[in-house]
Amino acid sequence: MTGFPDWTGETPVNCAWCAAPLSGGVRRPGRTECPACGSATTDPMPDQQSLDAAYGDWYWPSSGTRFGAIGDRLLRRARASMASRINEVAPAGPILDVGAGEGTLIDALEELGREASGLERLPSREDIRDGTVFDVEGPYAAIVFWHSLEHLPDSGATITEVARKLAPGGVVFIAVPDLASRQAQRFGDRWLHLDLPRHLVHLRSDALVAGLKERGFEIGEVSPVRAGQVVIGWLDGFVTGLPGGLNLYQALRRKSARRIRMSPAQRLASIVAGVVLFPLALVCAAAEIRSGRSGTVYVEGRLV
Repeated sequence: MTGFPDWTGETPVNCAWCAAPLSGGVRRPGRTECPACGSATTDPMPDQQSLDAAYGDWYWPSSGTRFGAIGDRLLRRARASMASRINEVAPAGPILDVGAGEGTLIDALEELGREASGLERLPSREDIRDGTVFDVEGPYAAIVFWHSLEHLPDSGATITEVARKLAPGGVVFIAVPDLASRQAQRFGDRWLHLDLPRHLVHLRSDALVAGLKERGFEIGEVSPVRAGQVVIGWLDGFVTGLPGGLNLYQALRRKSARRIRMSPAQRLASIVAGVVLFPLALVCAAAEIRSGRSGTVYVEGRLV
């Protein structure tokens, strides 16, 4: 699996999303594509020790700062902007944010008068706990997976459980990378949003929608832009394809929040290349958004 960090674990037998047998599926470096739904499952499925090593202390540093003051502020603002949409669409009742991070969305929801709590791998406050949807009671008016569903080894079973934990008319909000996107097809093994082995399931937007319907959800908005992170997928792919060990995404992160070591020259060259290639990335992002197959997809599903 050239280009990916080594990890240990067992070979998955069934698709993490639709549970169909993976035998006969297309095997690619670090994942196997499901012959039934087309999504991919990380292969091997990393054990806990490998996952701990994959996240390390860089993925979310203790300082809480990953991209510098301006970058982190923009990310928090984008995440908090979802609060008004959730408040508008979800019925009355508490809201659960799965993968709550530092609690930005929870705070924004509470400012709107909504009761909210979260789940996170390493919780940093009392209203966020370590656990999964299998560990909470419910019922909830809404459950949110903002770029967190792809980190779960049992994503399909998790959404089945979500249907049990939602109140009647409750809504699940999901934002994930789209394996069927043009950028995923263009960059293949070096696609930014593949993010092996931290991403354990790699969903196609059509498989996501179909799976939600099968689990009793009525599909609401499906957006190729609301989930964000579309332009950076193109831009990072272009930069990492250049010689010299360039990596834009890692260059944009603070030194303590980088997965790889970068010399000052590599970091500068990565950022300069990103600036030069930014117009091209914008054009490509606009084209794939227009096609409905952008790098990430946002889906709302209401329990019926």
